Amino acid sequence: MALYSEKVMDHFRNPRNVGVIEGADGIGEVGNAKCGDIMKMYLKIDDDVVTDVKFETFGCGSAIASSSMATELIKGKPVADAMQLTNKAVAEALDGLPAYKMHCSVLAEEAIRLALDDYYGKHPEKAPEGYCPMEPSEEHEQEGGSEEE
Repeated sequence: MALYSEKVMDHFRNPRNVGVIEGADGIGEVGNAKCGDIMKMYLKIDDDVVTDVKFETFGCGSAIASSSMATELIKGKPVADAMQLTNKAVAEALDGLPAYKMHCSVLAEEAIRLALDDYYGKHPEKAPEGYCPMEPSEEHEQEGGSEEE
């Protein structure tokens, strides 16, 4: 069996939705200090629908493929659906990732969630009832933003 599925290789070689959205409604950035992957997601949201999503990823093939697949899974979907995206859904849509590369799908999930958190931070009136911003996992650091020490 090959180390990577054909879908992983396709999304690595031909990533979808690469780039920047100027004036994005939400931006999320995460990084993994252990492997050096950095992922940034940009969202355009109209009428509670993710109308456009783009990413910039500095990292391995699995990180690029995870970013690409994650954007495909939420583009054109309601924000509520995007909020429910999991790393497992990303990995399954790629027909699996090696266990030691699953952190790449976690980065994709977290970058999207942080972009949605950014959107709701700018538009708190649109946040669903009971909404609570995500705390990045210990393994991944949120890039940018202001942190008090």
